[in-house]
Amino acid sequence: MDSSLKQIFEHQRIFFNEHLRYQEIRFRKQKLKNIRKWILNNQKLIREALYEDLRKPEPEADFGDIKPVLWEIDHTLEKLDDWVKERRVENITAMYGVKPSVVFEPMGVVLIIAPWNFPFNLSIGPLVSAIAAGNCVVLKPSEYSGATTKIIIKMIESLFSEKEVKVVSGEADVAEELLNLPFNHIFFTGSTEVGKKVMKAAAENLSSVTLELGGCNPLIIDDSANLKDAAQKVLFGKFVNAGQSCLSVNTIFIDYKVKEKFEKILLEHFYKFYPDFKSGKMKDLASIINQKHVDRLCKMIDTSIASGAINLLDKIPPQENFVPPAILTNVSLDATILKTEVFGPVLPIVGYKKISEVINFIRTNHKPLALYIFSKDQDTVDYISQSLSSGAICINDTTLHFVHPYLPFGGVNYSGIGRSHGYSGFKAFSNERAVLKQRVGFTGVKLIYPPYSKKVKFFIRFIMRFL
Repeated sequence: MDSSLKQIFEHQRIFFNEHLRYQEIRFRKQKLKNIRKWILNNQKLIREALYEDLRKPEPEADFGDIKPVLWEIDHTLEKLDDWVKERRVENITAMYGVKPSVVFEPMGVVLIIAPWNFPFNLSIGPLVSAIAAGNCVVLKPSEYSGATTKIIIKMIESLFSEKEVKVVSGEADVAEELLNLPFNHIFFTGSTEVGKKVMKAAAENLSSVTLELGGCNPLIIDDSANLKDAAQKVLFGKFVNAGQSCLSVNTIFIDYKVKEKFEKILLEHFYKFYPDFKSGKMKDLASIINQKHVDRLCKMIDTSIASGAINLLDKIPPQENFVPPAILTNVSLDATILKTEVFGPVLPIVGYKKISEVINFIRTNHKPLALYIFSKDQDTVDYISQSLSSGAICINDTTLHFVHPYLPFGGVNYSGIGRSHGYSGFKAFSNERAVLKQRVGFTGVKLIYPPYSKKVKFFIRFIMRFL
């Protein structure tokens, strides 16, 4: 165990226990206001860091990383007073006189492990929830997004003592060391495989976890859908951040009756979205995070084409940290790409004759983080929705549920455990504590105390039968 990491944890644990006043709502709110002000004053630096790490276009840096955090803060500041109120719950007749309620208390010292794909949003978003709940926080950003990590460190060190919030940078071994510490809660965003390791490590200390994982998010288009609308929304939902998103469309399943027409419309709008595609220098498409992922995606495309898939886009050679988008048609249901989270600008299209075929196929894989449906037929929407389980469903759109402040965000089993954002994020970092207040000297429940005389037994039988 790295002694410095253990020392950080111990300092925060002591600070949390000895400075309870810093958990008061006014202090929590002030911390969030300070973060908000810092972000607004340093948006240019954040954009530059995101461009350095991922070549993110400025609009994507704004609506993908910066603005969602500001929305999260604003929503939390507006609602926090209500969230922290003691909540009276209904009593039962057998406990007449008792006052039951629920209060939310901070977990204590929590760990946030963030990914590289939306490195600012997915670091600071959970931090907002953790602070709102009154915790001390250790934050471990991804080692792959170094420029954004430097900005996060600059922000946190200017606003907090390391006993309140500490950013720890480093490679994967640092995260492994942190996971050995007895944090009160661990919030992890990343791959399913790493999520398993996080959960296993957390079990050693019985730390609770929130796991925001990935998923092969299917998109289903039936023959009633507005194809132009679907094409535009699919392109946006797929190619934002070059498809490096846990919510990115993984595979399109489309009715054969409209498949060919849809593909023509999709290509038409692709070239409208990205008119510089053929030049090989797409200014509005982010780069791939590193060469390892470039190689992975190129192999995925080559393997699919070798298996009979056809790339509807012109073949352009990859460049450093750049994989040209590929839209693959003629993809069979047994293709490897359909069983893998693509996490890049590669979009497979599969035709179907019966919607039941698609449902049966999706059921053979793990439950996705998101399910997308494009249809004007409510019966079809209901049938698909009721037949498949997922973390979320978007109907006639993609990905937007992530930024809706009143919707919980998260997956199911392999695509995630627990929920985040807004009230759900506040609860994720809180202990939901039961409170029962009894009147002093009240004798109601004492009627069932030993010794179990005939009178006591009669009263218990009365309770069992009538109360």
